[in-house]
Amino acid sequence: MKCYEIENEMVTLRVKAQPSASKNEICGLYGEDALKIRIKAAAVEGAANKELVKFLSKMFKVSKNEIIFKSGESSKIKRICFPLTEKFEEKMKEIEDGKSI
Repeated sequence: MKCYEIENEMVTLRVKAQPSASKNEICGLYGEDALKIRIKAAAVEGAANKELVKFLSKMFKVSKNEIIFKSGESSKIKRICFPLTEKFEEKMKEIEDGKSI
């Protein structure tokens, strides 16, 4: 199983979020079915989720209002949906090939 699915030009990405990190970064795969992402913001009043949306928006060249939580807003494993971009495909290939991110 992959950490994402693509259907009708939309990506559903499973993310393992780690709040209160020293910087925002993709750490690689978490198990076989989630992408581990460290987020600077603390998990207080949705701050980490907002920071995660901002980070994904910049990383994958998607506007923030197009990023939707399908599930897991209050848990560490989240399912996030957004439009498919070339940048997303490039980054996922790098991650799957084991290159640094």
